[in-house]
Order: sequence, then structure tokens, then C-alpha cells
Amino acid sequence: MAKNDRAMLELLKDELTFLEQADYGRSVSAALPESAFHNTQTCLNSQEAALTRPCVECHLIDFVAHDHHSAVLPNRFIALNDAGETIEHLEAQGNQAKLDATLKEWLKAKIMQIENDGPKPEERKRSTDWC
Repeated sequence: MAKNDRAMLELLKDELTFLEQADYGRSVSAALPESAFHNTQTCLNSQEAALTRPCVECHLIDFVAHDHHSAVLPNRFIALNDAGETIEHLEAQGNQAKLDATLKEWLKAKIMQIENDGPKPEERKRSTDWC
């Protein structure tokens, strides 16, 4: 597993732990709008009163469709399931329990995907190259 994959794995696991121990309905930082990811340690701006760091630097930006990279909070547009439901869509429904359950399943799926992918063939070759 590549170093970046490990970092992402830990980030997603931390996010899942946060979701399971608390709920996104309670803001960690009252200075920011309540939203999944945005009020957790995952967000680069989580302790800021304003968005001081560009969201394109977000650890989750690779999960966001390219056409939403310039959005104010691009992680709100991560497709969380096969139906294409996003945080934005689920928050608009006003059903926190559904959002939490959908997000929890997405996190578990991404964690499993990273854990099961393991090192790529070229990484295995490099790590066993003794000469």
C-alpha cells in the first residue's frame, strides 16, 4: 500500500469513527455551517471562521467529480452511492439518519477498497528489489 493510500485510509477510518461516536447534526465548530466532513478534522478549514485554505487542497478532492472542484464546499458533491446521491442532495432532504447511514456505508466501502487493493505490482517489485 502506498504512503498516500495509508494516509487516506487513516483519514477515512478517523471520519468513520467520528460518525459512529457522534453525529453530524452536532457542530464541532459553531463558526462553520453544519455539514458532513466540513466540521471534522478531515476539513482543512474545520477550526477556521472562514475558508482560509482552498478546498482543492482537500484530502477528499479526488472523490469529487471534476466539475464540482470549484464549488465552495466540493466534498458536498461526492457521489456516496450508485444512485449518485451526494451530501448536498441528502442534506436537502433533511433526513440526518439517512445521510449518516449513507455516508457510513460510503466510508466503509472506501476503507475496504483501499485495504483490499494493496500495493500495485510495480510497488511490489520495487520493495523486493534487493540489487
